[in-house]
Amino acid sequence: MTLPLAGEVTYAKEVSRIMQGKCQQCHRPNDIAPFALSTYDDAVAWSDDIKRVVNEGLMPPWKPVAGHGEFRDSFALTTQEKVDLLAWIDGGTPMGNEDEMPASLPSKGDWSLGEPDLTVKMAESFTPVRGRDTYRCFVLPTGLEADQYVSAVDVAPGNRQSVHHVILYLDSTGKAEELDAADEGPGYNCLGGPGTPIVGNFSLADLGNLASALTYTLGGWAPGTRAHMLPAGVGIPLSKKARIVMQVHYYSAVSRDPDQTRVGIYFAKTKVEKPLFFLPIVQQRLSIPAGKADHMETATFTVPFLLDNHVINVFPHMHLLGTEIKLEVTRGSKSTPMMLIDKWDFNWQGPYTYTNSLAVPAGSTVRMSCKYDNSTNNPRNPSNPPKRVTWGEGTEDEMCVAFMGVTLDRFNPLF
Repeated sequence: MTLPLAGEVTYAKEVSRIMQGKCQQCHRPNDIAPFALSTYDDAVAWSDDIKRVVNEGLMPPWKPVAGHGEFRDSFALTTQEKVDLLAWIDGGTPMGNEDEMPASLPSKGDWSLGEPDLTVKMAESFTPVRGRDTYRCFVLPTGLEADQYVSAVDVAPGNRQSVHHVILYLDSTGKAEELDAADEGPGYNCLGGPGTPIVGNFSLADLGNLASALTYTLGGWAPGTRAHMLPAGVGIPLSKKARIVMQVHYYSAVSRDPDQTRVGIYFAKTKVEKPLFFLPIVQQRLSIPAGKADHMETATFTVPFLLDNHVINVFPHMHLLGTEIKLEVTRGSKSTPMMLIDKWDFNWQGPYTYTNSLAVPAGSTVRMSCKYDNSTNNPRNPSNPPKRVTWGEGTEDEMCVAFMGVTLDRFNPLF
């Protein structure tokens, strides 16, 4: 055992705790990161790369800008953590006193939140055509014997090179199974949507006139998404009658391997006081000029009468031309920032849960702005030379959307 020098930053005392708190949720075996950071030897082996990406602000990939909404479960480095990490590397990566090491985190297997309460997957593997956008829906029975509230949903892509994103719809009508039976091969083609009624948990009459503003899904996944539990007392309703309809957008320029994506579902363990619904803010009339490096698109949504709500989380989404997305809510002369991502990266997306839910009463207006770089200076631009880009579901199209997870102040639990 080598004792550390006075004031020396060591792996045992400081860096191991940074790795556990901010790195190992992704840098673990068989997850999204390309290598694990589970041990001292791992950290030393990748120390030069760690120094570079920390200095450049690339890692950890926490995207929301501070001061534009407060979010829990942040894996951004604090100023002190960054100082300690760089000092450890510059100091020769000392191990220090092993007695100061924290206990290892328990193994969570294939799932970042541990073993799900329910796991469902495609009945058969599916191999999409290489180099082409493919939208395919797969019907996933749950086998539930009772209605449940869901606290978290995780998605484990079977082929990360080809799965572009996943949306989990719900269907209690049997329509999805009819479409599946009528289409040859696993699943069925579903560009533009699942081809089923969007409500799978309950009757629209339960919401009355409020229903037209809401979207009913179980959740979604895009590259970089990290699963998180909803706050206590909040849950996504899942009827025992519902089938999960998993819409998968496939695109890969290189992979020919099959996919068999799985979905992990975590049920609420405490009483749910408020069901969670998804309110989309969307700008579909996009027109991004070829060659424009800082094109802006905006959308607004004014909360209707009786739809007073609290925003629990927000999931922004753009494609490869996106550089910035911002949300704010105004009521009268008061404006409140909701979220700002000023360095958009398609590879790191997901829902962000507020530390305290954000009250958005009826009459408030949510404003979203999306900025794009459609020039040759954007290394991710899929078109060379650049072309005018509009809204669409393909990889070379664009989107400007944010799904807000909301609870309705005037709406009680469904079951």
